[in-house]
Amino acid sequence: MFYREAGDFSTTYPQDSQTFPIKFDRYRYYFVLAVAVLVMPFVMTDYLVNSIFLPFLIYAIAAIGLNILTGYCGQVSLGTGGFMAVGAYACYKLMTAFPDVNIFFHVILAGGITALVGTAFGLPSLRIKGFYLAVATLAAQFFLVWLFNKVSWFYNYSASGQINAPERTVFGIEVTGPNTEAWATYLFCLVFTVGAAILARNLTRGSIGREWMAIRDMDIAAEIIGVNPLRAKLTAFAVSSFFVGVSGALFFAVYLGAVEVGEVFGITKSFLVLFMIIIGGLGSIFGSFAGAAFLVVLPVVLKIVGVDLMGWPTDIVAHFQLVIVGGLIIMFLILEPHGLAQLWRVAKEKLRLWPFPH
Repeated sequence: MFYREAGDFSTTYPQDSQTFPIKFDRYRYYFVLAVAVLVMPFVMTDYLVNSIFLPFLIYAIAAIGLNILTGYCGQVSLGTGGFMAVGAYACYKLMTAFPDVNIFFHVILAGGITALVGTAFGLPSLRIKGFYLAVATLAAQFFLVWLFNKVSWFYNYSASGQINAPERTVFGIEVTGPNTEAWATYLFCLVFTVGAAILARNLTRGSIGREWMAIRDMDIAAEIIGVNPLRAKLTAFAVSSFFVGVSGALFFAVYLGAVEVGEVFGITKSFLVLFMIIIGGLGSIFGSFAGAAFLVVLPVVLKIVGVDLMGWPTDIVAHFQLVIVGGLIIMFLILEPHGLAQLWRVAKEKLRLWPFPH
């Protein structure tokens, strides 16, 4: 009754192969996008942007990138935090070296630089996989953090060792620096998040996405039927690192404004993004958004309920958050490996059949 496909048919091949072939899905996403662009900027406050929306939009891009590598291509990575640091420091060097170039292009170029670095660290995937590949990417995480700490050129020989985002504008509106407006930073990050989602959705539905999934399911069989493992794995690392680098650049320049690499892009950041795709659902673009939203909103809800309403100490609430996340990861891995995305698919199937039992 609420979710039907009856009478929804295609008459051309482009209609049949569009991203959302069902009208209800298409109109629903158009509605959400219209609300995000036309309504939300007028109700934005600094608290909402800094505590919920900016982290959600930026982490969603990072989760999409890691999901492409791990969920679609089956290459386990624990170096997400390090690759985010590459994007942040690349954006900082570009912003200080080319102050007249628009910040939009700096973020894109930072993602491109991160893609090159990610491809280089993805070379071991041609020989190793599984646990050994996870250890190799973990080594990349520690090496990149050490490099940005020890080589002072990356932070322009600053005495503090931090990098600080200079003020930059888009169409005369500041999007970085201390004088930004909440709606401006929100819209700036929203553009990148929507673009990343559309690009990832089309890549995973195309021939390159089929190659990734063939490598994930059985790499030897994929090579027998003509899939090039070198191209498939390295393109997955490149595309994934591009998205992660863009998220790192936005995390530094727009969200935080000042970064010390060991505190912001440490190993905990890698695990956080990994938890997002596990809870949201591996091999799903929607799951990347669902996992990012869940882990961004959870601390805010626990703070409101535990600290503000119940009067619990903040350290108790923080530990309670870790218990909840750990329990959910165990539950999803055992009961529903495809995460929140699969629960959403099941809910849609129920809506298609309701009120009939079959």
